[in-house]
Amino acid sequence: MRLATLPNGSHDGRLHVVSRDNARSIPAEVVTTMQALLEDWDTHAPALEAQYRTLTEGDGEAFDPATALAPMPRAWQWLDGSAYESHGMLMAKVLGIDNHADKTRPLMYQGLSDRFLAPTADVPLPTEGDGIDFEGEFGVICDAVPMGTDTATARGHIRLLVQINDWSLRAVAPIEMRTGFGWIQAKPACSMAPVAVTPDELGDAWRDARVDLPLIVDWNGERFGAAGGYAMGFGFDQLIAHAARTRNLVAGTVIGSGTVSNENYREVGSSCIAEKRGIEMLDEGEARTGFMCFGDTVRMECRTADGSPLFGAIDQRVVGL
Repeated sequence: MRLATLPNGSHDGRLHVVSRDNARSIPAEVVTTMQALLEDWDTHAPALEAQYRTLTEGDGEAFDPATALAPMPRAWQWLDGSAYESHGMLMAKVLGIDNHADKTRPLMYQGLSDRFLAPTADVPLPTEGDGIDFEGEFGVICDAVPMGTDTATARGHIRLLVQINDWSLRAVAPIEMRTGFGWIQAKPACSMAPVAVTPDELGDAWRDARVDLPLIVDWNGERFGAAGGYAMGFGFDQLIAHAARTRNLVAGTVIGSGTVSNENYREVGSSCIAEKRGIEMLDEGEARTGFMCFGDTVRMECRTADGSPLFGAIDQRVVGL
């Protein structure tokens, strides 16, 4: 099943069911918002799945992803992991950080969740001097997860998969990291691709609670990266169990993978500028690639193995305030 949220003048928009080719949609009949669906998934999902089947027969109106909001326009909680070890090790080496963290414990922070930007919305930011960077990620949206849920049980709480751009301000991040109190200014609102999908939409590409597909990233129309999603050191089931160890996770919690990265990043490219700069520092002694400027665009899309659309594309431009 595929779902999207279209604007209706409210903060949470109107939930729609989307066809498998992302070409048509119809308003959800039994529930009006994504949050309400996730709070009572077992009750509402069967009716939406029936609507989804009718869309395969040609029902519905034309779906224009450019008009969509984020599938989850705002959430009670956004938790972002850093599950790709190749990215973490590279950045630690470049930054001179003693990387002896407990490898059995995922990295995770709690970010801004009161809004997720629409996939084609301009992204206003205060100054280019903050080191504007994109970060291509995959994510999951859960139903309610009880405290103490183990990894095996956590997988059953994954209701939807999403594609995320976790915007970062690289010049601000080190300042806040040195305080030991976490990020606020360095992490503005994230963006989501227009369509959220149930895991079965990926078929064999949903493997070990990971997305086994590449995330294609283009910066100003030029290919920047095509890293595969499977290389997570911790699957989404493990990230959920980690987050739920000492707290209940409310329905609608969004959990991110962290920047998609592969060990052969020199060949497949990167999902963020910071990683490319890190490679340049190792290979050439200095970073040659600058961060984003106002007017720059970034496009991110993940498709199935046969090239069919999946989440749709994030396609955004950075602008000044």
